Amino acid sequence: MSHTLFWIIVLLVVFDFLFSKSLSLLNLKRMIPQLPDELKGIYNEEKYARSLEYQKTNLRFSFITDSFSLLVFLAMLFSGGFALVDHWVQALTQNAYLQSLLFFGVLGFALDIITIPFQLYDTFVIEERFGFNKTTVKTFIFDKIKGWLIGALLGSVILLFIQWAYTSTGPWFWLIVMGGLSLFMIFMAMFYTQIFVPIFNKLTPLEEGELKSSIEAFAHKAGFKLDNIYVIDGSKRSTKANAYFSGLGSKKRIILYDTLINDLSNEEIVAVLAHEVGHNKNKHIIKGLAMSLVQTGILVALLWYALSNPDLSYALGAEKPSFYMSLLAFALLFSPVSFLIGIVSNMLSRKFEYQADAYARTHYDAGKLITALIKLSVKSLSNLRPHPLYVFFNYSHPTLLQRMKRLKESDN
Repeated sequence: MSHTLFWIIVLLVVFDFLFSKSLSLLNLKRMIPQLPDELKGIYNEEKYARSLEYQKTNLRFSFITDSFSLLVFLAMLFSGGFALVDHWVQALTQNAYLQSLLFFGVLGFALDIITIPFQLYDTFVIEERFGFNKTTVKTFIFDKIKGWLIGALLGSVILLFIQWAYTSTGPWFWLIVMGGLSLFMIFMAMFYTQIFVPIFNKLTPLEEGELKSSIEAFAHKAGFKLDNIYVIDGSKRSTKANAYFSGLGSKKRIILYDTLINDLSNEEIVAVLAHEVGHNKNKHIIKGLAMSLVQTGILVALLWYALSNPDLSYALGAEKPSFYMSLLAFALLFSPVSFLIGIVSNMLSRKFEYQADAYARTHYDAGKLITALIKLSVKSLSNLRPHPLYVFFNYSHPTLLQRMKRLKESDN
């Protein structure tokens, strides 16, 4: 059975790679050198050519990085690399919890280290070449260190909690893990912006002035209590702009990138903010959280059965079953279920985006939202004609043209 599971894992990993690259190839074939009629008035000839160059550069680069990751993973599988790490951690300590921490810590750290050259090239060559990068070497290094520390802390807590529940709570495993992970996700939804974002970025309250007055006037008209509006120094790393809504209840916050404020007019910023308020009014954060809880419930239920099967550990070359080897094998075998969940999640997310757009149209100005979306898309050299299949499988947002069409239809 373990031999069969081994080959199933290999086939799943290879299929995922081939499927992903097939979708990218469809996107590539959609990129024609002449400015398409549907993009006239959005891109000019020069900007469109620049966008094509940027998209093609990223597609070629992702093929190289993904191919490298695939080869490393297959090499680990066929050479017994996972079994070697397993043997090493068991030789270091007999404590099962420390073994799990060491196993995933070594693998995660090693993978990140060997891909740093790709990360550097992406940031300081590709993004720099197209005028997006603002990250300094110092910022890159400190981001790495802070990311490792936070990842190690949160990852360790979750990993040890699940392992403890599996080894100590028996038939209560599903309920206890589901409850613990649910509390963690609710905590992150409420406090992520307050606790973790400031570790990497500076958040400052939006200063008094014309923009804040315009936002407050919109909020009053829409009957929306809006006290916490913050500006994040996104320009510290990139020229790309964004805005998002976070938090629950009294902890909710609107976050505006400083690049967004620089690139858009006040009316366009209010339109973008109206879209974000639309997410809150339609309870998308709560619905998204509920959706995540359902997904987690499915994962935990499958995990309970998987961890009880020693063949999962043997499939990766272990000499004896262990929690961490079974967990890794499960994560790989779970990919088809994750793939299907991802499709449903993206479909719901795209629906939420349309609803938030509709709220902005009804309570503010569809035209200003359209011009804001156009400016943001052009500034980031976005691919505005992705293949429909690529959108279906990968996009959490509708395309710009789809959103424009829906907003214009609603106006008529």
